[in-house]
Amino acid sequence: MDGAELAGQILYTWLTLVLGLILLPSAFGVSLGISEIYMKILVKTLEGLEAIVEDEVTQRFSSEELVSWNLLTRTNVNFQYISPRLTMVWVLGVIVRYCVLLPLRLTLAFIGISLFVIGTTLVGQLPRSSLKNLLSEVVHLTCCRICVRALSGSIRYHNRQYRPQKGGICVANHTSPIDVLILTTDGCYTMVGQVHGGLMGIIQRAMVKACPHVWFERSEMKDRHLVIKRLKEHIAHKKELPILIFPEGTCINNTSVMMFKKGSFEIGGTIHPVAIKYNPQFGDAFWNSSKYNMVSYLLRVMTSWAIVCDVWYMPSMTREEGEDAVQFANRVKSAIAVQGGLTELPWDGGLKRAKVKDTFKEEQQKNYSKMIVGNGTLKSELN
Repeated sequence: MDGAELAGQILYTWLTLVLGLILLPSAFGVSLGISEIYMKILVKTLEGLEAIVEDEVTQRFSSEELVSWNLLTRTNVNFQYISPRLTMVWVLGVIVRYCVLLPLRLTLAFIGISLFVIGTTLVGQLPRSSLKNLLSEVVHLTCCRICVRALSGSIRYHNRQYRPQKGGICVANHTSPIDVLILTTDGCYTMVGQVHGGLMGIIQRAMVKACPHVWFERSEMKDRHLVIKRLKEHIAHKKELPILIFPEGTCINNTSVMMFKKGSFEIGGTIHPVAIKYNPQFGDAFWNSSKYNMVSYLLRVMTSWAIVCDVWYMPSMTREEGEDAVQFANRVKSAIAVQGGLTELPWDGGLKRAKVKDTFKEEQQKNYSKMIVGNGTLKSELN
């Protein structure tokens, strides 16, 4: 057997295993237990590493080495250089992630994205009908499940009886573009979001052919009016897929929920809140779009151990009498923050790309002045 035949045999065996053990089961929403076994092995391994770190680092000094800096103790985050044993384990992990997991995940991602682009393009050629809607949902669900497997995704859905219903608006906190995959694996949505370029742009253009998703330019005011008009039309039709919106307008790093834009809450209708929380122990799902492009971000995610997250569907909420859009948005935001164990912040997520407005600075200065004056008054009364 020459080199070409050997390479062909290896490729054939590889694709057969991927197709039989991962691709087909994920397409039909069936699990063979491989992901569960992988997660158990991964958890046990990470727990073993924690024991090694404790034995060879924290218990070798009079003061404990902390995970984060508390302004009193220096933190050494490069644990892999502490001892030869940890270095060997770290190097072995790099080999597994880049030489075993990455090729497998790239294969699945290529198949999933290719099938998605081809499938949505073909479905997009059909006239608007119930058949087209059904085929579009099948393509979205099937390909998103394959792509989640490409990330070694492990998702736990809670309170499925509260899943967003047709004719409603689903709002969720936003950490990553993966949020869309995570939610679409369990149900289909009409997407509303910002236009992207590159790989994400190719996917967006393919999606809109099969389903009436709404993409807009953030800087175009006419596009904002189009979004509001589309949302109002959607509420009037109870048979349409639920619209998925991330009211923060940008990705936040999985620790907090920032200000919800009021636009989604001005038009009335039923809001279906969803809380998403990733487990950072296995990989960082946060996309810092100002630092990494989509391809670089996906490479970072695909070389992590896994993407593990919890999704909580929550009871639907409607605008109460006498409640304005801002108050309603804040109430929904608070509910999501509490359910997901996230910190609730009043800041606008747009500050990631822009400077703080002077008016907002002045408002915070006034609040701080009131606090100082209040403390001074209290002290004078006590004296």
